[in-house]
Amino acid sequence: MSDIKRMNPLKYRSIFISDVHLGFRGCQARFVLDFLQATQCRQLYLVGDIVDVWAMKNGLYWPDSHNQVVREILDKARQGTEVIYLPGNHDDLFRDHLGASFGEVTVRDEVVHTTADGRRFLVLHGDKFDGVVQNSLWLAKLGSRAYDTLLALNGLLSRVRSLFGLKYWSLAGYLKHKIKNAVSYIGNFEQALAREAERRELDGMICGHIHHAEMRDIASVSYCNCGDWVESCTALVEHHDGRLELLRWTDAYPESLVAPAITPAPAIALAQAS
Repeated sequence: MSDIKRMNPLKYRSIFISDVHLGFRGCQARFVLDFLQATQCRQLYLVGDIVDVWAMKNGLYWPDSHNQVVREILDKARQGTEVIYLPGNHDDLFRDHLGASFGEVTVRDEVVHTTADGRRFLVLHGDKFDGVVQNSLWLAKLGSRAYDTLLALNGLLSRVRSLFGLKYWSLAGYLKHKIKNAVSYIGNFEQALAREAERRELDGMICGHIHHAEMRDIASVSYCNCGDWVESCTALVEHHDGRLELLRWTDAYPESLVAPAITPAPAIALAQAS
């Protein structure tokens, strides 16, 4: 990260990131770090599965790039950014410490965020609306193992693509969109969260969990999923006028994470809501 970028960050009112999965080999930590260093905000919401405790139970993996991400988050908190950690299912041990603060990072189960234009959004990870996680934890963990294998194949494919100068592409994300059951699962999840926002008479929902970045209206509410930093490398940002925008950070990069010099342009919007 250049000093010039630190002096000229992309400035937002709020930033929402989820499913970073630090401690997992598929984590795109360098992209996460660059995004955090290139942006500035009043509020940073860590919307669950930031640390992957499930993965670390199968063998410790914690390179320095993961330390750098943690340090960057703590630095933002010390410098005045309000940082709120909303644990997910992969880092649910933090739910034993709801209301506590660690290095000026506050742990909450859920929060209601009010945008600059007055809209109210429920912010939480979303795993409590996932029937597989809630009712069959063993099946969820088995599925997580299979997903890890798929992502390992995705990493191999990415290295091959980088030899040809091709941009980042997620095999896992592609398959999720093509497999009927996965599409049905995503749709059911989105509907469940939208109904909860409606029930609470809120304007929308901001979540993570399913690694599927999305912004769309469902019935009378706005559904926003900030995606992940394993497959899509996406974040949800709020501009100072309250407008929400979904960013895919890798769209500004060559595919290879090990390029000697990475000079990204501003991230490209996937979608936005007025």
